Amino acid sequence: MTGKMAGKVAVVTGANKGLGFAVVKGLCKRFNGTVYLTSRDETRGLQAVKKLNDLGLTPSYHQLDVSSKESVKVFSEFIKSKHGAIDVLVNNAAILECEQVYPDYEAAKRNIDINYRSLLTVEEFLFPLLRDGARVVNVSSACGHLSNLKNKKWLDILQREDLTTEQINNFVGEYLESLRNGTFNKDDFADEGKHAEHRVSKVALTALTMVQQRKYSNVSINAVHPGHVKTDMAQGGGELEPDEAAETILYLILDASPNLKGSFLWYNKKLVDWFDIEGDFYYKHECLVK
Repeated sequence: MTGKMAGKVAVVTGANKGLGFAVVKGLCKRFNGTVYLTSRDETRGLQAVKKLNDLGLTPSYHQLDVSSKESVKVFSEFIKSKHGAIDVLVNNAAILECEQVYPDYEAAKRNIDINYRSLLTVEEFLFPLLRDGARVVNVSSACGHLSNLKNKKWLDILQREDLTTEQINNFVGEYLESLRNGTFNKDDFADEGKHAEHRVSKVALTALTMVQQRKYSNVSINAVHPGHVKTDMAQGGGELEPDEAAETILYLILDASPNLKGSFLWYNKKLVDWFDIEGDFYYKHECLVK
């Protein structure tokens, strides 16, 4: 028997543990539709589904490696044939390698490929499936606030109202090139440029959120700093349990006005001015590694 399944569809990337897992759990309880838990590693993903099954929840599963164009394409074709459209998309998949406070080029590129460039692949293959009125949440962090940058040229470009994806890509490329050719400057960043790779990837993600919202006016696209979450990334412990941090994301999906668009929401559900470069929003290194 062929034909598409009726009903709404939610997709959460990087959802086999931590924040993504908590978002799936919350959606299974409150979202009226099919919820896809996706993960790069299928075994871990299915183990996560089993954990939720044990709680009486029934997410669906699909393997999805956001850093692989082929994997995202396969997933998009699956969703298109089975459901036809997506109503909720949470871009949560991310990495942070804590060992290198000042990473080499390869480590920085790994971070940026997964945390930022994967969103361009997701946009290419999954955004065409977004139904009118769909909600997209790009999971950023305190590292994603513009006050993490001190380089005037970058700030001037990223604050433009007509900012383009190409300009964001150029900013990211300039940072990576500085690592490759030895011109990396700590003074281009807040907090002595510690984990600059994460700041760059998350600032780029938040900036892309604004660009995407201009391009896709029929959906609500927002970025969120979910708080300092107790996960593998937070060496030295976080402040929020994943279930607590997931609340702000669930709020954006299920409760916020559909007119909330292209914004940067802090973990306390307060709207933060992303362009406030003098504000005290930038990420302090000791929060992460104690």
